[in-house]
Amino acid sequence: MTTRPAPDGPTPELPSTLLVTLTGEDRPGVTSTLFDAVAPTGAVVLDLEQVVVRGQLTLAVLLEPGGAAKALRGVVDGVADELGLSVSMSKGRGDNRERPTGRAAVVVLGAPLRSQGVAAVARSIAAHGANIDRIRRLSRYPVTTLELDVSGADLGALRRELSLVAAHERVDIAVSPAGLARRGRRLVVMDVDSTLIQDEVIELLARHAGREAEVAAVTERAMAGELDFAASLHARVATLAGLDVAVLEEVRAAVRLTPGARTLVRTLKRLGFTVALVSGGFIEIVQPIADELGIDHARANRLEVEDGRLTGRVLGAVVDRQGKASALREFAEDAGLPLSRTVAIGDGANDLDMLGTAGLGIAFNAKPLVREQADTAVNVPYLDAVLHLLGITREEIEEADDADGTPTHAPAVEHG
Repeated sequence: MTTRPAPDGPTPELPSTLLVTLTGEDRPGVTSTLFDAVAPTGAVVLDLEQVVVRGQLTLAVLLEPGGAAKALRGVVDGVADELGLSVSMSKGRGDNRERPTGRAAVVVLGAPLRSQGVAAVARSIAAHGANIDRIRRLSRYPVTTLELDVSGADLGALRRELSLVAAHERVDIAVSPAGLARRGRRLVVMDVDSTLIQDEVIELLARHAGREAEVAAVTERAMAGELDFAASLHARVATLAGLDVAVLEEVRAAVRLTPGARTLVRTLKRLGFTVALVSGGFIEIVQPIADELGIDHARANRLEVEDGRLTGRVLGAVVDRQGKASALREFAEDAGLPLSRTVAIGDGANDLDMLGTAGLGIAFNAKPLVREQADTAVNVPYLDAVLHLLGITREEIEEADDADGTPTHAPAVEHG
């Protein structure tokens, strides 16, 4: 722990430091060669950062040379000559400047990620008065994702400012608290229709009743927030009256998972996260999907059946937008997690309360109303892109898949 002098006490003189930066073609042994050579000088290492981009190395070392500054410079020049690297050295005093508070993780995602989009993000952060301290790539396919470690930010204001950049530049941007808030166990709650799966289940059911077009029109208006969800659900379910209950199994077999859905759930479960589904659809379809994927909780409406046929009614209270938010709170309490450690993913107006209640609300290929109100939006067709918003790299996902023998490939259509 650093002891700070009293405000009216003397300020100690800061020690001299030397910042060494080596650049050039990467190869094994660069770091060990440098430090083996530096060791006899007795220099103290204060900081060290290294990055390799397409085989080009940048290695930065902050050293306290003590009384051996001249000898240290000569040693570093010798290492650079030996390895064929360029070197720059600059003198200074003290360690790195203390980072300002207001740390945030800004994730930028694009397919493709164009240079003007990155420029606009960086420009907005600078105009906000914040600083980009580090950048790393989280994925290169099927989307390119960068994570910017930012300090000096007002989280809410920066999120609002970057949402405008996202809309203008057509990139996806998420702003989250950095530090410990970025780590540890979470609850992830997902909508089902047009989120976890590519279909709207009630439309698949309505196809069997010959009422698909009529039901699809009502669904579209409900998801856009133009109709009360509960009333629209009752109207749509009424068109299913008389259908044989065997239709449910046929529809379940026809459901298509969204590309990346299995990868998302599999990775979240490896991390020890709690995963839940909350749907305005039907538990008869949702629960088998949850069971197959190993999802912890499922909440959805239940269809009434009499004499082996659907009655056109649902049993109990409708899982509407308030019901979805209530389910998220219930699941968080059951998991012993604060709401700040919850993530919600959805696409329709009936997801808005849930997205607003969660610590991070993600609009996935959502209606305009939902994109405008969510914390962030993902507009690529891969559900596992959500993992990058949580700071998880593509390499980490693939390494975990390789470790347990799961085939690794770019996301493709995943069937139920």
